[in-house]
Amino acid sequence: MRAYFAGCIGLLFAAQACALSLNELSQNQAGDGMKAMLEQSARVAVQQLGQPGGFSNNPEVRIELPGNLGKAARAMKMLGKSKQVTALEDSMNRAAEAAMPHAQELLLDAVKKMTINDAKGILQGPNNSATAYLDRSSREQLRNHFLPMIQRVTQSSGLTQQYNNFAGQAASYGVIDAKDASIENYVTEQALDGLFTIIAEQEASIRQNPAQAATDIAKKVFGVLR
Repeated sequence: MRAYFAGCIGLLFAAQACALSLNELSQNQAGDGMKAMLEQSARVAVQQLGQPGGFSNNPEVRIELPGNLGKAARAMKMLGKSKQVTALEDSMNRAAEAAMPHAQELLLDAVKKMTINDAKGILQGPNNSATAYLDRSSREQLRNHFLPMIQRVTQSSGLTQQYNNFAGQAASYGVIDAKDASIENYVTEQALDGLFTIIAEQEASIRQNPAQAATDIAKKVFGVLR
């Protein structure tokens, strides 16, 4: 019984020590650690997705035709009529890849604007809480920068008008969402979704294994959370 109480007291002190450490970090170091983690995650995502094949060779983020257009495209591929579909999808993925390098500066600027209160709010959140913050705070600016670049790439492919005509008719019959009736808008949103998907993966990985963090402060902050 005495040993039992001694063990309980030991656990109580350990829990208090952990809480104190976390509280200290949340006040003094959480902001720097969170920013370091997000900067690292953003750089990795931009580098990974901005290279040739960054989207097209990654099944998780590869951009395909939307909704029922995608179903029709897959059927055409099965029937051996994939040349036109493949050319269009390759064009969409190249457009997303071309836009990625321009995302880094905007992402890092959004990270710098994170406040201590922001960091406290997401420190103990789910594995993608920091990414969700970055998405909310930067998506609109990224969209405004991506759209004209993606327009240039898709228009140069010679397939934009064909997609827009076909998709516009499909949208009028409810086959696809109206927002997907423009190839530029569709690719822009898919590119943004892919970017934040990879950033979220990086965040989750660092949270689960703080040793993967590139800076000592990020290792310390996320190490305390383990």
